[in-house]
Amino acid sequence: MQDFSSLDGAILIDKPVGPTSHDVVDAIRRRFQIKKVGHCGTLDPNATGLLIIVLGRGTKLSEKLMGDDKVYEGTIKFGETTDSYDADGEITASLPVPPLTLEQLNEEAAKFIGDQLQVPPMVSAIKKNGVPLYKLARKGIEVEREPRLIHIYNFRFTNYSEPLGEFRVACTKGTYVRSIAHDLGQKLGCGAHLATLRRSVSGKFDVADATKLDDVLNLTVAELEKKVLPFLKLAAGA
Repeated sequence: MQDFSSLDGAILIDKPVGPTSHDVVDAIRRRFQIKKVGHCGTLDPNATGLLIIVLGRGTKLSEKLMGDDKVYEGTIKFGETTDSYDADGEITASLPVPPLTLEQLNEEAAKFIGDQLQVPPMVSAIKKNGVPLYKLARKGIEVEREPRLIHIYNFRFTNYSEPLGEFRVACTKGTYVRSIAHDLGQKLGCGAHLATLRRSVSGKFDVADATKLDDVLNLTVAELEKKVLPFLKLAAGA
Protein backbone atom coordinates (compact mmCIF):
# COMPACT_ATOMS: atom_id res chain seq x y z
CA MET A 1 0.00 0.00 0.00
CA GLN A 2 1.44 3.32 -1.05
CA ASP A 3 1.70 6.08 1.48
CA PHE A 4 -0.01 9.24 0.33
CA SER A 5 0.78 12.65 1.71
CA SER A 6 -1.90 15.17 2.68
CA LEU A 7 -1.01 17.11 -0.48
CA ASP A 8 -1.62 14.20 -2.88
CA GLY A 9 -5.00 14.91 -4.42
CA ALA A 10 -6.90 17.85 -5.89
CA ILE A 11 -8.12 21.29 -4.95
CA LEU A 12 -11.06 23.13 -6.48
CA ILE A 13 -10.20 26.64 -7.67
CA ASP A 14 -12.62 29.38 -8.72
CA LYS A 15 -10.51 30.91 -11.49
CA PRO A 16 -10.77 34.67 -12.05
CA VAL A 17 -10.63 36.54 -15.36
CA GLY A 18 -7.04 37.07 -16.52
CA PRO A 19 -4.71 34.17 -15.80
CA THR A 20 -4.46 31.13 -18.05
CA SER A 21 -5.03 27.70 -16.54
CA HIS A 22 -1.26 27.18 -16.75
CA ASP A 23 -0.69 30.47 -14.85
CA VAL A 24 -2.82 29.07 -12.01
CA VAL A 25 -0.76 25.86 -11.98
CA ASP A 26 2.49 27.86 -11.87
CA ALA A 27 1.26 30.14 -9.08
CA ILE A 28 0.30 27.19 -6.87
CA ARG A 29 3.51 25.31 -7.63
CA ARG A 30 5.64 28.32 -6.68
CA ARG A 31 3.61 29.37 -3.64
CA PHE A 32 3.58 25.93 -1.99
CA GLN A 33 6.77 24.46 -3.50
CA ILE A 34 4.95 21.44 -4.87
CA LYS A 35 6.87 19.73 -7.69
CA LYS A 36 3.93 18.13 -9.49
CA VAL A 37 0.91 20.32 -10.19
CA GLY A 38 -1.53 20.08 -13.08
CA HIS A 39 -5.05 21.07 -14.12
CA CYS A 40 -8.01 19.13 -15.48
CA GLY A 41 -9.50 21.02 -18.40
CA THR A 42 -8.32 24.35 -19.79
CA LEU A 43 -10.25 27.57 -19.21
CA ASP A 44 -9.48 30.50 -21.52
CA PRO A 45 -7.98 33.59 -19.80
CA ASN A 46 -11.29 35.48 -19.90
CA ALA A 47 -13.30 32.48 -18.66
CA THR A 48 -13.94 32.04 -14.95
CA GLY A 49 -15.12 29.28 -12.68
CA LEU A 50 -14.25 25.75 -11.71
CA LEU A 51 -10.68 24.65 -12.37
CA ILE A 52 -9.64 21.34 -10.81
CA ILE A 53 -5.97 21.51 -9.79
CA VAL A 54 -4.23 18.19 -9.12
CA LEU A 55 -1.29 18.00 -6.72
CA GLY A 56 1.50 15.46 -6.24
CA ARG A 57 0.34 11.94 -7.02
CA GLY A 58 -3.05 13.42 -7.79
CA THR A 59 -1.63 14.33 -11.21
CA LYS A 60 -2.00 10.64 -12.12
CA LEU A 61 -5.76 11.22 -12.09
CA SER A 62 -5.68 14.12 -14.56
CA GLU A 63 -7.05 12.13 -17.50
CA LYS A 64 -9.76 10.53 -15.38
CA LEU A 65 -10.98 13.89 -14.05
CA MET A 66 -10.55 15.67 -17.39
CA GLY A 67 -12.90 13.23 -19.08
CA ASP A 68 -15.91 14.27 -17.02
CA ASP A 69 -18.89 16.15 -18.45
CA LYS A 70 -19.06 19.92 -17.91
CA VAL A 71 -21.66 22.63 -17.31
CA TYR A 72 -21.07 26.24 -18.37
CA GLU A 73 -22.98 29.48 -17.98
CA GLY A 74 -22.35 32.66 -19.90
CA THR A 75 -23.51 35.29 -22.35
CA ILE A 76 -23.55 35.39 -26.14
CA LYS A 77 -23.46 38.70 -28.01
CA PHE A 78 -25.42 38.67 -31.25
CA GLY A 79 -24.63 40.84 -34.26
CA GLU A 80 -20.83 40.61 -34.04
CA THR A 81 -18.60 37.82 -35.34
CA THR A 82 -14.97 37.57 -34.20
CA ASP A 83 -12.02 35.57 -35.49
CA SER A 84 -11.63 33.75 -32.16
CA TYR A 85 -15.41 33.25 -31.68
CA ASP A 86 -15.14 35.11 -28.36
CA ALA A 87 -14.66 38.65 -27.03
CA ASP A 88 -10.85 38.35 -27.20
CA GLY A 89 -10.81 38.28 -30.99
CA GLU A 90 -10.96 40.90 -33.72
CA ILE A 91 -14.44 41.70 -35.05
CA THR A 92 -14.72 40.29 -38.57
CA ALA A 93 -18.37 41.13 -39.27
CA SER A 94 -21.10 43.35 -37.81
CA LEU A 95 -24.74 42.83 -38.80
CA PRO A 96 -28.13 44.00 -37.52
CA VAL A 97 -29.73 41.65 -35.00
CA PRO A 98 -33.18 40.47 -36.13
CA PRO A 99 -36.07 40.69 -33.67
CA LEU A 100 -35.57 37.73 -31.36
CA THR A 101 -37.48 36.40 -28.38
CA LEU A 102 -36.26 34.10 -25.61
CA GLU A 103 -38.57 31.41 -27.01
CA GLN A 104 -37.06 31.71 -30.49
CA LEU A 105 -33.52 31.48 -29.10
CA ASN A 106 -34.43 28.36 -27.18
CA GLU A 107 -36.00 26.79 -30.26
CA GLU A 108 -32.68 27.29 -32.08
CA ALA A 109 -30.65 26.17 -29.04
CA ALA A 110 -32.63 22.93 -28.83
CA LYS A 111 -31.39 22.01 -32.33
CA PHE A 112 -27.85 21.75 -30.92
CA ILE A 113 -28.78 19.06 -28.37
CA GLY A 114 -27.38 15.60 -29.06
CA ASP A 115 -24.31 14.26 -30.86
CA GLN A 116 -22.62 16.58 -33.33
CA LEU A 117 -19.35 17.04 -35.16
CA GLN A 118 -17.83 20.33 -34.05
CA VAL A 119 -15.07 22.12 -35.94
CA PRO A 120 -12.65 23.67 -33.40
CA PRO A 121 -11.89 27.40 -33.81
CA MET A 122 -8.58 28.43 -35.39
CA VAL A 123 -7.73 30.30 -32.19
CA SER A 124 -7.31 27.18 -30.06
CA ALA A 125 -4.53 25.09 -28.53
CA ILE A 126 -5.21 22.10 -30.79
CA LYS A 127 -2.07 21.22 -32.75
CA LYS A 128 -1.65 20.79 -36.49
CA ASN A 129 1.66 19.07 -37.37
CA GLY A 130 2.89 19.89 -33.86
CA VAL A 131 2.03 23.61 -34.05
CA PRO A 132 -0.84 25.07 -31.94
CA LEU A 133 -3.57 26.46 -34.19
CA TYR A 134 -3.55 29.83 -32.40
CA LYS A 135 0.07 30.37 -33.48
CA LEU A 136 -0.92 29.80 -37.10
CA ALA A 137 -3.93 32.09 -36.66
CA ARG A 138 -1.67 34.91 -35.41
CA LYS A 139 0.20 34.68 -38.73
CA GLY A 140 -3.05 34.90 -40.65
CA ILE A 141 -2.89 31.23 -41.65
CA GLU A 142 -6.09 29.21 -41.63
CA VAL A 143 -5.93 25.44 -41.97
CA GLU A 144 -8.52 22.71 -42.24
CA ARG A 145 -9.53 21.37 -38.83
CA GLU A 146 -10.79 17.87 -38.15
CA PRO A 147 -14.34 17.93 -36.75
CA ARG A 148 -14.65 16.35 -33.31
CA LEU A 149 -17.58 14.34 -32.01
CA ILE A 150 -19.14 16.03 -28.99
CA HIS A 151 -22.47 15.68 -27.17
CA ILE A 152 -24.61 18.51 -25.87
CA TYR A 153 -27.00 17.34 -23.15
CA ASN A 154 -28.77 20.64 -22.66
CA PHE A 155 -28.51 24.16 -24.10
CA ARG A 156 -30.92 26.80 -22.91
CA PHE A 157 -31.17 30.57 -22.72
CA THR A 158 -32.38 31.98 -19.41
CA ASN A 159 -32.58 35.66 -20.40
CA TYR A 160 -32.37 37.81 -23.51
CA SER A 161 -31.93 41.56 -23.78
CA GLU A 162 -30.69 42.51 -27.25
CA PRO A 163 -27.91 41.92 -28.13
CA LEU A 164 -27.01 39.71 -25.13
CA GLY A 165 -28.41 36.28 -24.32
CA GLU A 166 -27.66 34.50 -21.04
CA PHE A 167 -27.35 30.72 -21.38
CA ARG A 168 -26.50 27.45 -19.67
CA VAL A 169 -25.04 24.45 -21.50
CA ALA A 170 -24.20 20.92 -20.34
CA CYS A 171 -21.79 19.04 -22.61
CA THR A 172 -19.03 16.48 -22.95
CA LYS A 173 -15.34 17.25 -22.52
CA GLY A 174 -13.60 18.96 -25.42
CA THR A 175 -16.65 21.02 -26.39
CA TYR A 176 -15.82 24.55 -27.52
CA VAL A 177 -18.64 26.72 -26.17
CA ARG A 178 -17.42 29.63 -28.29
CA SER A 179 -17.93 27.46 -31.37
CA ILE A 180 -21.53 26.90 -30.26
CA ALA A 181 -21.97 30.68 -29.96
CA HIS A 182 -20.44 31.23 -33.40
CA ASP A 183 -22.49 28.49 -35.06
CA LEU A 184 -25.72 29.81 -33.51
CA GLY A 185 -24.95 33.29 -34.85
CA GLN A 186 -24.42 31.86 -38.32
CA LYS A 187 -27.73 30.02 -38.18
CA LEU A 188 -29.52 33.23 -37.16
CA GLY A 189 -27.84 35.14 -39.99
CA CYS A 190 -26.50 37.95 -37.81
CA GLY A 191 -23.33 36.41 -36.38
CA ALA A 192 -22.47 36.08 -32.70
CA HIS A 193 -19.60 35.52 -30.32
CA LEU A 194 -19.11 34.31 -26.77
CA ALA A 195 -19.04 37.37 -24.51
CA THR A 196 -18.51 35.72 -21.10
CA LEU A 197 -18.08 32.15 -19.86
CA ARG A 198 -18.08 30.49 -16.45
CA ARG A 199 -17.62 26.78 -15.75
CA SER A 200 -19.97 25.82 -12.94
CA VAL A 201 -19.70 22.01 -12.89
CA SER A 202 -17.13 19.38 -13.85
CA GLY A 203 -18.21 15.82 -13.19
CA LYS A 204 -19.39 15.66 -9.59
CA PHE A 205 -17.60 18.87 -8.60
CA ASP A 206 -19.34 22.25 -8.34
CA VAL A 207 -17.86 25.74 -8.36
CA ALA A 208 -19.90 26.44 -5.23
CA ASP A 209 -17.36 24.27 -3.38
CA ALA A 210 -14.31 25.95 -4.95
CA THR A 211 -12.02 28.56 -3.39
CA LYS A 212 -11.02 31.79 -5.11
CA LEU A 213 -7.45 31.71 -6.42
CA ASP A 214 -6.25 34.69 -4.35
CA ASP A 215 -7.65 33.10 -1.18
CA VAL A 216 -5.82 29.83 -1.93
CA LEU A 217 -2.53 31.66 -2.50
CA ASN A 218 -2.91 33.29 0.93
CA LEU A 219 -3.29 29.96 2.74
CA THR A 220 -0.59 28.31 4.83
CA VAL A 221 0.43 24.79 3.83
CA ALA A 222 -1.56 23.43 6.79
CA GLU A 223 -4.65 25.32 5.63
CA LEU A 224 -4.18 24.09 2.07
CA GLU A 225 -3.98 20.49 3.29
CA LYS A 226 -7.50 20.84 4.75
CA LYS A 227 -8.86 21.79 1.34
CA VAL A 228 -7.22 18.97 -0.61
CA LEU A 229 -9.52 16.22 -1.85
CA PRO A 230 -7.49 13.07 -1.04
CA PHE A 231 -6.07 10.88 -3.83
CA LEU A 232 -7.78 7.69 -2.67
CA LYS A 233 -11.24 9.30 -2.57
CA LEU A 234 -10.71 10.76 -6.03
CA ALA A 235 -9.46 7.44 -7.41
CA ALA A 236 -12.50 5.67 -5.99
CA GLY A 237 -14.82 8.31 -7.45
CA ALA A 238 -16.09 9.23 -3.98
